[in-house]
Amino acid sequence: EVQVVESGGGSVQTGGSLRLSCAASGLTLSSYCQSWWRQAPGGEREKVAGIDTDGIIMYADSVKGRFTISQDNDKNTIFLDMHDLKPDDTAMYYCSFRGCDYVTRNYAYWGQGTQVTVSS
Repeated sequence: EVQVVESGGGSVQTGGSLRLSCAASGLTLSSYCQSWWRQAPGGEREKVAGIDTDGIIMYADSVKGRFTISQDNDKNTIFLDMHDLKPDDTAMYYCSFRGCDYVTRNYAYWGQGTQVTVSS
């Protein structure tokens, strides 16, 4: 059984930093494309950062230079380091693992979400 558990959200002031963690069990990280998404109240879920199985990293324009996605394959965990946070970053953040090889391509798993609130 695959389990995905997020942690690290919280409330900070503008300019602050947070680190989100997402630990997965029951899957092999190297077979999955890993990503972080967020959804603000009343908004659509948007992808903020991702790593594919070739190690190629993408960031949404709104977070480039402020957010960093990373992974620890030994611990089956991905991270999102967020710096210089702004009120517009306030959202529920979700991690995602999407199967990216022939065996796993039909599978996708999401974390339960962790709230990030940035006050001005």
